Amino acid sequence: MQHLDLQVIDQALTWSREGETVWLCTVLATFGSSPRAPGAWMAVTRDGRHLGSLSGGCVEDDFIKRLAEGQFEQPAVVIRYGDADDAQGGHIALPCGGILEVLVERLPATPDIREHLGTLKATLEGHRQLMRHVDIHAGTRYFSDDTTLGPRVVWPSEVSAPHRLKMRLAPARRLIIAGISPVSSACASFAATLGFEVIVCDPDEAACQAFDVPGVTVKAQLPSQYIAANGCHGATAIVALTHDPRIDDLAMMEAVRTPAFYIGVMGSKRTSTARAERLIRSGGLTEEQVERLHMPIGLALGSMTPAEIALAIMGDIVRVQYGKATNEL
Repeated sequence: MQHLDLQVIDQALTWSREGETVWLCTVLATFGSSPRAPGAWMAVTRDGRHLGSLSGGCVEDDFIKRLAEGQFEQPAVVIRYGDADDAQGGHIALPCGGILEVLVERLPATPDIREHLGTLKATLEGHRQLMRHVDIHAGTRYFSDDTTLGPRVVWPSEVSAPHRLKMRLAPARRLIIAGISPVSSACASFAATLGFEVIVCDPDEAACQAFDVPGVTVKAQLPSQYIAANGCHGATAIVALTHDPRIDDLAMMEAVRTPAFYIGVMGSKRTSTARAERLIRSGGLTEEQVERLHMPIGLALGSMTPAEIALAIMGDIVRVQYGKATNEL
């Protein structure tokens, strides 16, 4: 399944190559209830063709209508939807009661814009992680290298430059699940719903054929072999969920050699302690490599069922991705 972010940028690049001016809309902040998180994209052409979303539909309809009327000709502007008193946001009150702040960029069909969109696409496809900088007043934009975790949209800390925004860009989130189990099915389903590219690996061909979660890629091979052969980028999470050390341990031994941002393996505290000793003694891992492993995996929710365990795992993966401590809201 192609991540929606990548689809939006790919379509924007296609339109730009066809000579179309594209308006790229980015959710910067949300207040109260909101259907889309900061960093969400929508690309729109003057004639109303669009991909992606900002809300449940009312914001999109208003923006497309105003765009057809000739508005949003400036290079960049921030508009506020959901504040009924704000004329810039069309006096729209969102049904969910929330407020959206949206960056609107007008991207003409020029070579430099196509190069910029091409860099966005390459980043989402896994080439590298970047920070995107946009100066709203000047209407300029550029990239810088970034290896940090944290929120997708970074509001400037300098009071003197509130018009300079930063947005984290990373490859489309990927989850590699080592081994098929009841927890694997629930975890794959949660991850696909969250927009992850999900790849499940297991050497049992019959189990792979029976695994049926929409939008998930299944590989009938040892997870360790897949990880070693295909590599992982910095937006990859790797989890081992079988309780079989022949699958789980080998997957962990390969996973720690990748830049994956989350590596976890299922098991009790006693099992995890024994695994750590085994990976150092027999697997040749260093203590620093073993410390990268989240084991026991997931948030401490008191989970009992496969679905509850999967919820704890995916909750912890999202927490780490956004650079949050376990006790931080």
